[in-house]
Amino acid sequence: MRHPGRRWITRLFAYSWWLLALRGILAIAFGIAALAWPGLTLVVLVTLFGAYAIVDGAVAILSVVRHQERGRWWVVLVEGFLGVGAGLVAFAMPGITAVVLVLLIGAWAILTGVMEVIAAVRLRREMEDEWLLGLAGILSVVFGAAIFVFPGAGALALVTLIGAYSIVFGVAMLFLGFRLRNARSTVGLPRPA
Repeated sequence: MRHPGRRWITRLFAYSWWLLALRGILAIAFGIAALAWPGLTLVVLVTLFGAYAIVDGAVAILSVVRHQERGRWWVVLVEGFLGVGAGLVAFAMPGITAVVLVLLIGAWAILTGVMEVIAAVRLRREMEDEWLLGLAGILSVVFGAAIFVFPGAGALALVTLIGAYSIVFGVAMLFLGFRLRNARSTVGLPRPA
């Protein structure tokens, strides 16, 4: 049974389905770029990560700002600010060492993953396929934890790991976005043409 007080978040995600799909596309593109050019220098990797994190965070913030209803929107908003913050740190300090970059990416992945799991738990009675958001969150936490356990991994291994993670995360977000697009009528929104 759906909890009436949480219907706003279902409407938020259904209304902004295209933003979730965009996040998925950006993550997939970032992952493909990381895998296609494994010999990227650290500065290029920092720039790619910084750009992705800022855009991903901005899209999350935009999804809250665009939505008219207000409620427990803080989860998505915090996730957005974490992404923008991580991206700005990456741009402000492009010469950081590989270990610091690894830890920065690991912390960002864990914090983002926790926020996504919280959102999925809140959505469990509100919509179908909320488990995809939870799966993306769990993948983020596992990825971040793996980075903290193995911080000395080589840059090439890091690029491959980041690329694979980004593609899997992106596919989950893209699938969730299109599932929400198709489910718009169940929350009282018109289905797109």
